[in-house]
Order: sequence, then structure tokens, then C-alpha cells
Amino acid sequence: MSAKSVIPKTVNHDLQKERDGASFSSEEFASWWAGGTEKLEFSRSVREYMYKDFDYDESQQLYYKSHEDMCEFAVRSSINVAKKLRQLQAQRNPGGTEYWPTLFDEPDLWGLHLAGNPFNVMYMVVVDALKTQSTPEQYKEFGKRVERFEVTATYAQTELGHSSHLRGLETRADYDRDTDEFVLNTPSITAYKWWPGGLGQCSNHAIVMAQLYIDREHKGLHMFYVQVREEGTHEPRPGVHIGELGKKMGYLGVNNGFLGLKNVRIPRTRMLMRHAQVNRDGSYVKSPVDALTYFAMLSTRCIVTRNSAVALATAATIATRFSAVRRQSPIDDSLPEPQIMDHVTQQLKVFPEIATCLAYRLAYDYLRELFSATSRDIDHGNYNSLPELHSLSCALKVMSTSDCAAGIERLRLACGGLGYLASSNLSNIYVNTVAACTYEGENTVLLLQVGRFLMKSWYAALSGAPVAPTASYLAEVQQSPDFGLWTGSWSNLVRAMQFAAANKTRLAFKSLSRRIENGESERMASSHTGIGLTQAAQLHARAFVLHRFCAEVTGPKSRARSPALNRVLQQLLELYLVNVTLSSLGDVLRVVHLTDEDLNKLQARLEDALAKLRPDAVAIVDGFDFGDKQLNSTLGFHDGNMLERVFNAALKAPMNRKSVPKSFHEHLGPFMRSNI
Repeated sequence: MSAKSVIPKTVNHDLQKERDGASFSSEEFASWWAGGTEKLEFSRSVREYMYKDFDYDESQQLYYKSHEDMCEFAVRSSINVAKKLRQLQAQRNPGGTEYWPTLFDEPDLWGLHLAGNPFNVMYMVVVDALKTQSTPEQYKEFGKRVERFEVTATYAQTELGHSSHLRGLETRADYDRDTDEFVLNTPSITAYKWWPGGLGQCSNHAIVMAQLYIDREHKGLHMFYVQVREEGTHEPRPGVHIGELGKKMGYLGVNNGFLGLKNVRIPRTRMLMRHAQVNRDGSYVKSPVDALTYFAMLSTRCIVTRNSAVALATAATIATRFSAVRRQSPIDDSLPEPQIMDHVTQQLKVFPEIATCLAYRLAYDYLRELFSATSRDIDHGNYNSLPELHSLSCALKVMSTSDCAAGIERLRLACGGLGYLASSNLSNIYVNTVAACTYEGENTVLLLQVGRFLMKSWYAALSGAPVAPTASYLAEVQQSPDFGLWTGSWSNLVRAMQFAAANKTRLAFKSLSRRIENGESERMASSHTGIGLTQAAQLHARAFVLHRFCAEVTGPKSRARSPALNRVLQQLLELYLVNVTLSSLGDVLRVVHLTDEDLNKLQARLEDALAKLRPDAVAIVDGFDFGDKQLNSTLGFHDGNMLERVFNAALKAPMNRKSVPKSFHEHLGPFMRSNI
């Protein structure tokens, strides 16, 4: 039997039945999820062009490659993506504004970067950093070259001995007034730059974060544009020690690297000088706000929040389709085995993750708008919203990565043993998502930063000073004695989480204040209050996500949607609010009085929400509009022919090319015949 002959050409009957029985239009959902019909059509047309010669058989052999071959595959496939995007640009908008770089690592094209994209950091971080941190003259001189892919670049901040502790970075740049140059050094092994994607063997330039010194006087962290390899030969430049980190859990071909510098000289004009400057005579002009140095990281954290939601949506699509076509464990022995999606325990594994996708996607939409507004304010010299943007981007980065990674693992378990196969692609989605818990700021460190923002906000609320909009509930709690009353409505569930977050903030503030009063320094007191600060930050983020989900579904925008779509979104909102509340009862019950009857009603609402979503689950994930080549999963194809594809993938495994393995002749056979 050939491997290809076992796959039917028709759609699985159970999956088709689910689609036929949906109560709303998946197409309308897809348009809403994409941000409008025009964006949906554009996305589909790009995917159609980019995936038209996709080799699915090659993709299924990816995990059998060596590490070196994996990295070579990643470079080749990513360059092919760049070439095709340029061709698409030439066809659709010849001579116009280039849009292809913005699509290079969009979720629509993830399926084309199967081993990871070694140039992802270049377009997700470096280009934005150059746009926001360099002067217009600098961007014209070397920023445009990066944007056009004339050179390759990465963002080198993290060090082997200093990851999230940025103030502790050791790499230094000393200004040499005689030559008008900076001299860069990594003075010890702990100062080596460690982790940048694409640094190992793919980048010939890097934005290097280093401590600036002028006449041995420390001026703080600044960014420097450094050439690390020769453009013609790609050989490391003098004084540059550069290499690849080796195999990782995920992002197998991203070519993460290390970088050491010894007396590497660069022109003074290679320090990014939009906000801070070093003049020819060595005089220093300080940035108006120190936080501007890290503004590029805020943009990246916004993208991480979106990517986490999309990754969870891909896993939810796979697990939902699997649940619709897999039949197992009779509920009634007199009837055939049911679809496992009929089991309420399976629904509890899958449906809340679908709702979580929406919750973080809607939170991201708000975060991105705040980022854009803050960017415009900065251009006009207004930096007032930077602290709130920093806090919210940290909070959502943490909670989206941790919740979505945990959700993907639940969805993998929902697919039973078949979810453990590499061909399901769930393991790849998981390891790539869980990596985001540590890159762009380790999650606990970021929670502590959010905690400090909450301490300042609580103090402001106590003193009657203005509080940032996303923390305004801290003031409302102090002004409204009925804030903690229980009614069970959607708005009340949101307020209950806000009240729980405010209480955690109050307790952390009380603990911090007591320690300072007892003689501890503010830093030491903050360290000792770390558990309370992180708990307050987590609840603050949860309260925000619940609020945004509720506001989107029940707000004015609902009038533009059909009643059928609104009903499904309301059911997803109900499930998310109830499920998160039940998961957070330990904190909610400290501030809101719920009777045993109230708790029983919440449990009943959870079960009722699952039952109402059951007929529409497949149609919802169809509305995420992922193509089969994006999902790249034997379990998640649109036609539902899962078992045949799993079997087909096994037949194509390299070890099945021989009927008898080499190890039998060399080891197993001789041992069994030895009569030891």
C-alpha cells in the first residue's frame, strides 16, 4: 500500500456534520477575527501566493534532520520567503511603499518558517529599534540597509551572566576622543552577549546594548550599531568572537548565538542618538527620559502578546478538529462510541482555551492602540503615558505567554497519545510559545516591575492624585464601599477580579511600607515583598483582560455584528469569565462574599456554557481561518482525515525505509544469539 493512497479525498463525516450544524457564519467570525473583510481578503491572497508550492512531505521530514541541517533549512526557507514576498511586492505595488518586510514573520507565514526564522529578530526588533532610536540621518545611512535586507542584523542585549537585570550588563563602550570612536569590550565571560536570534552565523551587524563611559565616567546603557562580520566574506571581524549556541528545545533553526568583543572600534556616529547624544568633543546630552532606551522592547512585548494568542488559537484548532473526529469511550454502552467532544471533561480541556485566544487577542488590540498613541505623544515630547504602557506591556506579555503555554499543553493532552507525535505539530507550537516566558524579559522579573507600578498607583490613589486608566479601579475601590458586592453579572465578575487585585495591591503596599518603617531600604523591602508584588501584578493583568473582553463583546462595536455572531461571542465571554473566576476563588473569596449556593451556580454556569458552545466549536476554530499548511498538523487538517494522515506520516519516517535496521545485524541479533 502506498503512503498517499490511504488518505480519502472527502471531508470526514463527523467534521462536516459539525460545520453543517453551526448556528453562525464562520466567515463572519473570520472577518471579525482578522479585523475586517478587507484585511481577511488580503491575508488570504497573501497566503495563497506564498504557500502555492509548499512541500508538505518535506515539512514532515523536518524533525529527522541534524542540527546543522536544520539551521541550513531555516536559512534557505526564510530567504525563499523573502524572495517570494519581494516578487509579490513587485506584482502588486511596483515602485510603491514596501510592505513586504512587515509580513516577513507574520503569523500567516509561520508555516513557511518551520524550523524558525533566523531573521525574525531583525524585523521584529532591530528595524523598529533603529526607527525609534536612531536619528533620521542614521536611519538613512544604515537603518534602510537593514530594512531592505541588504545586510543582516540582530539585537544583542542579554548577556550570559546578566539576562533580565539590565543595569548589571557588563559590555562597555568607551569614547576615544582622539579618534572620534567608541571602543567596545566584553570584559569577562559573563559579559558575552547570549541568545540573540540569528546572531550565531546569520548576522553581520548587531545593535549592541552597552554601558557608555566618557573619560571613565559612567553614562548608563546605550545602543550601538556594530558590524560583527565582513559583508563580503561573512568572516568575523577583528576582535569579534562569535558563534552558535547549539540545539534548544524549540526554535531549532533560529541560530541563536553568542558574541564577545575585544577592543572593537566603531565611529561615534554608530551610537543611536535620537534621544541621547555624544558630541565630537565628548560632551554628553542625556535622554529626556531614560525609559526611551527600552522603547523597542515595549513594541516587541506587544507582538509577543499577539503571537501567544495566535499560537494558542492554532493549537485550539487542531485539538477541536481532533475532538470532533475522534470517537472513544461510550457514554451509553448500547450506542456507538461518541465523538470525544461529547464528553464534558473533553469540553473543559478545549473550549476554555478557545475563549482564552479571544481574551488575549482583544487585550492585545488595546495594548497596540496604547503603543501607537504613546509613540505619537513621544514624537511631540510628551512622555506621560510611558509608565502605563511599560506596565501593561509587561503584564500582558507575562500572562499571555504563561496562560497560552499552559493552554497549549492542555490541548496537547486533549489529543491523547497522538498529540505526543511530532507530526501533530503541538509539541513545536508548545516549545516555541513557552520560550516566550523567558525572552524579552523573564516573566517573574516583569511581574515585579508591574508590582512597582501598582505600588505607585496605590499611593497615588490614597493621596487623591491621578491614576493611570488601566489602574483606575484602585481609586474606585477606595471610593465605593459596595465594590465587593456579589451579583454574578458579567460586569460584577469583572469588578470582583478588580477588587481581588486591589486587595492584593493593598496587602503588598502594607507589607512594603511596614518593612521600610522597620528600617529596610526601599530596594530590600521590595525584594522581601516580591511574592506579594507578583501576585498583585498577576491579578491586575487578569482584571484587565476580563475588562477588555467584556467591553469588546458588550460595547458599541457589537452593533456592527450579526445577532448570531454576538451570541457566540457572548457564550465565549461567559465561559471565560466564569472559568477564570472559579480558578481564582482563593483571591476572590477574600474580598467578595459568595454563599455555597453562589458557588454552585457558578459551577452550573460553567457546565451550561460548555454545553452551549458544543454545537459551534468547530465553526469557531474554522473562523480563525488557518490554512492546513499553516497548521502543519496531521491532526488538524480541514478535511478531518486524521488517522490516515497520522499513519501516512509514520510510513514516511526514515527508519521505515529498511525492513531490517542496521542495529539488528550489529548489536541486537548477535546479543540474542550469544546465550549470555
